[in-house]
Amino acid sequence: MSNVAVTAVERVLDIFEAFDKVQKPLSLTDLAEMTGIPKSSCHAIVGTLTARGYLYSLTRPRALYPTRRFFDLARSIHEKDPFVERVMPMLERLRDASRETVILGKRQGESVIYLQVVESPHSIRYSAKPGEFKPLHSSAIGKALMGSLKESELRALLSGRELPAITGATLTDGDTLVADILESRRRGYFLTRGENVPDVWAVSAFLSVNSETLAVAVAGPRHRMEGNVTEHAQLLLATCSFISRQWSRG
Repeated sequence: MSNVAVTAVERVLDIFEAFDKVQKPLSLTDLAEMTGIPKSSCHAIVGTLTARGYLYSLTRPRALYPTRRFFDLARSIHEKDPFVERVMPMLERLRDASRETVILGKRQGESVIYLQVVESPHSIRYSAKPGEFKPLHSSAIGKALMGSLKESELRALLSGRELPAITGATLTDGDTLVADILESRRRGYFLTRGENVPDVWAVSAFLSVNSETLAVAVAGPRHRMEGNVTEHAQLLLATCSFISRQWSRG
């Protein structure tokens, strides 16, 4: 794909993300300024989106706003997701039992992508959104996914790799991280202690579904998680086992 095509896609996404950010109609000038897209290019993109039914225009003030079409299209696609919708009831039960935020994720290149997030009912909680990317080395799901690798594959993955400090607690030494992951694998679950978000702890485990390796994590503030890690790990492992069994039955 050419750089021009990639830039065009990025600009369309930037426009929708601008609407999400301000939550109100925007003029062509507003959109161009917020996204950094040249006004002539922005006009062409907006014209196409309007013609295809994804935006509609307002007369007073002269502005634009998305229609439901993008939402309905995304929802229709999401409902046929091969993983997320099928495991949602189990993720919700895990959230209800732990009362902490539950995340389903998968490796995407050199990062973790969150596929689903079921947030804790507590007002103080770990919050995230599906589609967010997190580092492999500092996130609980990333540790679990690396823990699914053979030791030789794990060492090859981390050999010479820069591990930036996301927080003051991030493990930035490759040998230390390998040792942590191998010990976690022997224990049966993986743990982060403020390594990705300060004062947020998370426990995670991996599972295989239709030859795909996924990971589930339970995450919350340290003051609630610290004394309940073992209990949350047991709930988590039972959930992953149940999901794997359900999938194997078709």
